[in-house]
Amino acid sequence: MIGYLIGAILFWILAWAFNEWLVRQKFRSFAANRAARIAVPVLFGVTILVLWEGVVRGFNIPSILLPAPSMIWTRLTHSVPTLWADFQQTFLKSVITGYIFGCGLGFLVAIAIDRSPFLQKGLLPIGNFVSALPIVGVAPIMVMWFGFDWQSKVAVVVIMTFFPMLVNTVQGLASTSAMERDLMRTYAASWWQTLTKLRLPAAGPFIFNALKINSTLALIGAIVAEFFGTPIVGMGFRISTEVGRSNVDMVWAEIAVAAVAGSAFYGVVALAERAVTFWHPSVRGGQA
Repeated sequence: MIGYLIGAILFWILAWAFNEWLVRQKFRSFAANRAARIAVPVLFGVTILVLWEGVVRGFNIPSILLPAPSMIWTRLTHSVPTLWADFQQTFLKSVITGYIFGCGLGFLVAIAIDRSPFLQKGLLPIGNFVSALPIVGVAPIMVMWFGFDWQSKVAVVVIMTFFPMLVNTVQGLASTSAMERDLMRTYAASWWQTLTKLRLPAAGPFIFNALKINSTLALIGAIVAEFFGTPIVGMGFRISTEVGRSNVDMVWAEIAVAAVAGSAFYGVVALAERAVTFWHPSVRGGQA
């Protein structure tokens, strides 16, 4: 068994050395540089999995405490229908719907607050109060109000994603300088023209920052909400049920699916940010 551990450590050392060499290389072609940037995190992730496998097998750790990645992969491949049903219930129904409604509502309220000083002084403190509510306290109430199906999880996600979008959008709309706003006034631009031509583009990085934050908050909120009541399907339901049955490999399989889905969701938002705010110095600097 100790051979697994030694092999994993040797692989980690070699992979680390190769990554150190790779990040220092400057290839002539853009494609090679791009491939190198992708290879570094991929190899780092593979190294973690190999080291994880070696430690579990080398120290003979019981699977109920920490299953090996190979055991989790076996459970993944043999439980595709169940995992797909849970993914549909939690991610496609609860997360996506709640994310759209929460972010959209936060954006619209931020526009209204920017237009009305009264709303700014009245709604922002209330939004701050709502954002501080613990999810473990809100989720059971939403289940009582909207039922055990995905609608109650959508309500939880809306609550979690509303305030980050509201605050970031308000801050982004206020990020333009007085000189820029004066320039728009010299052109006799209306409030709406100033908003669409100047202030919303300037707020783009702030808005996408909220969208990226909410892409992970939405998934966390939906999974936690399912702990407090759901039909016999869903990631949170499966995790809580399989923990009680000591099927830890299935729990880790659900965690792996959630991690991949959350990372892909974040990546899609980040790509959209690059496409929309390509003019911003932070994006131009990242592409250099």
